[in-house]
Amino acid sequence: MKPGACESVPDLTAGLREMEALRGQQRAACTGSRRWWGGGLDVEGLALGSVQAAATALNALTGHPGRYSIDSGLTAASFDSLGHLRVEGRKPQGFAPTSGFRRTADGWIRLHANYPHHAARLMEALSATVPQDVDRALLAMTSLEAETVIAAHKGVAVAVRSREEWVASPMRGAAISGPWISLSRSDIRSVGSDSTPWMPAENPFQPLDGLRVLDLTRVIAGPTATRLLGALGADVLRIDPPVLPELIDAFIDAGFDKRSAEADFRKNEDIATVHALVASADVVVTGYRDGGLDKFGLSQAALLATKPGLVVVTLTAWGSSGPWKGRRGFDSLVQAACGIAERYGRHHDDGWTPGALPVQALDHATGYGLAAAVLALLAERLMTGTGGAAKLSLARTAEELFALPSGYQCSPVSQLHEPEYLEADSPYGELRFVGPPLVVAGIPLTYREPPVRYGTSTLAWR
Repeated sequence: MKPGACESVPDLTAGLREMEALRGQQRAACTGSRRWWGGGLDVEGLALGSVQAAATALNALTGHPGRYSIDSGLTAASFDSLGHLRVEGRKPQGFAPTSGFRRTADGWIRLHANYPHHAARLMEALSATVPQDVDRALLAMTSLEAETVIAAHKGVAVAVRSREEWVASPMRGAAISGPWISLSRSDIRSVGSDSTPWMPAENPFQPLDGLRVLDLTRVIAGPTATRLLGALGADVLRIDPPVLPELIDAFIDAGFDKRSAEADFRKNEDIATVHALVASADVVVTGYRDGGLDKFGLSQAALLATKPGLVVVTLTAWGSSGPWKGRRGFDSLVQAACGIAERYGRHHDDGWTPGALPVQALDHATGYGLAAAVLALLAERLMTGTGGAAKLSLARTAEELFALPSGYQCSPVSQLHEPEYLEADSPYGELRFVGPPLVVAGIPLTYREPPVRYGTSTLAWR
């Protein structure tokens, strides 16, 4: 692949350049083809632009403008990392039987029931005892009626909307506000408050060595961000609630170069331990629904008030304002709500069915945007001594995708080559996987450690 082949990559660094440390920073280089999935939206541009944003912020943080670059083949593989994963030769489990698109009396709805507690709430909402009951109940309801009743039971589902319906909704109005990566600096300088402030390491493959990252995220987007930070040398400690375990295949896929612990926030001793970890952390990344962690003193404002030098990056599904700000959501549901499912729908002999992006690009792009935000805020902290915060949402990422120019459609579609697979032994058996999308001085970045056994790490830094 020739350098410069990705010249038309969309610039997704606008939010980052609000930080003094990123002003004037040249975008990271890109090699490889520009288009490989095809389709009605520039998913490749979103993928390349999000990874490029992370590489650009990393170059600024380390003070080496040309050291970190991106490759389109590595990017394509990383955006389908779960699809490439094999655990003892086994493919990861896909969507659960009760997940996916379902017909309603007037259209379609998208259900998400991969987690057992969400499946149980769905069945309760529809008074169903077997999957066939779900289909019968939905056919007797409109899409919006079904969406409302499932959400009222804390289930997860959205009506499939047209793009025009979404654009006219107050939910879209909330999602489109501000830049894709919304950054803000702390008002209080932290210089002198930390006895040994963190500095980037000299090792180009582990520049984040010694950085302490508390990972309070789940599913794909947040864990993708912290997986990259771990690959770059950070000490990443992921914490999950014991009562709602993560899906094991998703955990393995995003579990490289981090440790995994459990903490019950309902127990005083556990939440006290978490706050002690925050006190000695450099970065906190959260990925729960908006406001879900506030009662535990883990909102962005509370965290920065406790430690002004902290970098706090938050992910939500629908944004932090608007009527859906506290609603649960996933990549697949955002696609259904905002018009992507309509754009990728298909006409058949027996009618029309909604569709989906070739990969869960909203999740992965948002994950690399989160990583970019962390790296940019760390660069700013080195320059100014202040911590800061960032907010991203899957719905805002969807709007970024729709806003990308359509000129890419003139580019030829290149065939995706089989990626270079890596192998490692793990507590789950032999793993086959793909590496991160970053290139370090011409050499692909790799993961250093396989996933640990879920929930077995101690609640402590290394």
